[in-house]
Amino acid sequence: QVQLVESGGGLVQPGGSLRLSCVASGSGFSSTAMGWYRQAPGKQRELVAIITGGGNRNYAESVKGRFTISRDNAKNTVYLEMNSLKPEDTAVYYCNRGIVWGQGTQVTVSS
Repeated sequence: QVQLVESGGGLVQPGGSLRLSCVASGSGFSSTAMGWYRQAPGKQRELVAIITGGGNRNYAESVKGRFTISRDNAKNTVYLEMNSLKPEDTAVYYCNRGIVWGQGTQVTVSS
């Protein structure tokens, strides 16, 4: 059974950086797409970035050029490097693999 555990969230000032990590248990990690989503208070959950098993990446327009998704298949881990953070990036960030979701990690961008 697949489980996802996120870490790396926190409080950061505007313009700062954070790196989120998501460790996946279970088999088949290297061949499956992994995604990062976020949900701000009062808003729907939205896709932030996705990386396929082959390494192709797609990003939401709002984070292009600032966020980078990557994966380390040897560690069953997917990362989200977030730079030039803005207050509107504040949300709970979730890791996703198919129908499985992590518990989420809070990112707060505030001075």
